[in-house]
Amino acid sequence: MAQQTVKFSRTDSAKFFRTLNKRVNSYFKDNNIKKTGNWKLYTKAIIMFTLLLGPLVVLLTVDNIPVWLQIISMMIIGVGMAGVGMNVMHDANHGSFSSKEWVNKLMGSSIHILAGNDYNWKVQHNVLHHTYTNIQGHDEDIDAGRIIRFSKHAKWLKIHKYQKYYAFLLYGLLTVNWAITTDFKQTYQYLKRKLSYGEFPNPATQWTKLIIGKILYYSIWVVLPLVLGYAWWQVLIGFLIMHYTAGMILSVVFQLAHVMPNTEMPIPDENGNMKNTWAIHQLFTTSNFSPKSWIVEFYTGGLNRQVEHHLFSNISHVHYKNIADIVRETAHEFSLPYNEYNSIWTAISEHYQQLKELGRKPSMA
Repeated sequence: MAQQTVKFSRTDSAKFFRTLNKRVNSYFKDNNIKKTGNWKLYTKAIIMFTLLLGPLVVLLTVDNIPVWLQIISMMIIGVGMAGVGMNVMHDANHGSFSSKEWVNKLMGSSIHILAGNDYNWKVQHNVLHHTYTNIQGHDEDIDAGRIIRFSKHAKWLKIHKYQKYYAFLLYGLLTVNWAITTDFKQTYQYLKRKLSYGEFPNPATQWTKLIIGKILYYSIWVVLPLVLGYAWWQVLIGFLIMHYTAGMILSVVFQLAHVMPNTEMPIPDENGNMKNTWAIHQLFTTSNFSPKSWIVEFYTGGLNRQVEHHLFSNISHVHYKNIADIVRETAHEFSLPYNEYNSIWTAISEHYQQLKELGRKPSMA
């Protein structure tokens, strides 16, 4: 059955986004600032790549490392994996890491050593998630299959009564799925649906790129350690520790932005029409957390400010803090929501409550 076409309202009588866009553009123009990354982002890139690759170099070149230190090293690599994803790959594949396209392509290709594929990521994230945020059946970020119910519009199963207990445990498997199955399924589905972010790729080229990317990925994280003397079971355990750490971090950050009590899960009417314009839709479906925590902001690549990111994904995250007041004040001026939690712990607690609520059997009314 063909997927329903979703159409956002084009009626914004108060001209919210036009006003907001003008104010944000004025901020950059008046301060003579580029919207892309700067030295702060490039410094972070070095730090995150060091966290990702530094421990690997040590593990592969130093003999007789204690088991406990090997475990900690793999966890640090997982922290680095998530850090590169959120700070470098994410900005680059939005085209905001640098004003130079070749730099964005190079940094965006870092996803291949993080277990992903840039074509799949751009379709799922830039096209489906950023366009159809929190819309059941269109935004794949709220589709966890049958095991977790992220939307009140998703089918309820008896197992969901217990998702408040097991959901967080499953979050760590996110990047493992990328490495093993997800990319192949997505490439098949997206090419079949003729989806792309920019020019549609040649299918043969995409499949070739995907396979080469996986060979590179497994060569670094599996073959190289085996060749240099680690036992298969050591490599397997290390692989799982690395991915579970990265997956847990990325999943929690993703969910705190959208699967929350203060974010809505709107659906189109029978004709595919949405109530709000795209920009206003983003305000109702997105939430910030820990806006005053420099360490959260630094490490998550500004993804704790998802409201700003969803409205201005073409702007590097290093600028979100500086435009947040403009976004907040403009939203309030137009009597629109600006969802935000003061701390990450409050946000995690609220996400847990949302999992609990969505796990309850819906009433028949």
